[in-house]
Amino acid sequence: MKNKITYIIDDDQLSVKLVSMLIIKNEFCETINPFFSPQIALEELKKNCTENKNLPDAILLDLNMPVMDGWQFLDEFNDLSIKKEIPIFIITSSIDPVDIEMSKKYKMVKSYIMKPINAEKLQAASILIGKKQFPDQQ
Repeated sequence: MKNKITYIIDDDQLSVKLVSMLIIKNEFCETINPFFSPQIALEELKKNCTENKNLPDAILLDLNMPVMDGWQFLDEFNDLSIKKEIPIFIITSSIDPVDIEMSKKYKMVKSYIMKPINAEKLQAASILIGKKQFPDQQ
């Protein structure tokens, strides 16, 4: 088990449930914090920005959400005063090449993973935690 805390940010409750089950089965982390709203996730990050132990070790982020989408979350996350490097993995159903290219502009995004996520994709994400380079798309 490499990670202590993982945030899942996705408005689809079924997706969150399935990813959570996969994370537990594959021992990706100790604690899963699901957020169905990116705004609430940002509030939690702001609240804990000075306490590294309370910050996630990874964030799994959906792109297409109402009110605030994944891109807006990334922009706001980028403005936070967090000292800890938190890798973000985009988990999305979007196969749009523009989205894939756009994700490479965010240094905290480690990978663009197309749904459905499976054990192999989760394992690849686990390996990337701590690496600084953006890999080839999965």
